[in-house]
Amino acid sequence: MDIPIELSLEQSFNLKVYEDQVKRLSQEQSQTFVLELMRQLMIKENVIKHLLKQV
Repeated sequence: MDIPIELSLEQSFNLKVYEDQVKRLSQEQSQTFVLELMRQLMIKENVIKHLLKQV
């Protein structure tokens, strides 16, 4: 099974948009952003684990 490890063109564009936005954040805003991102990634991981158990 080949797992794509590179970003699509759309994902690369979105990453650049996020990069531009993050550069304008204060340290406090950046920390809040990172914590929220980590929370969402953990939720995503839980959803994926749950879906894999259903297979």
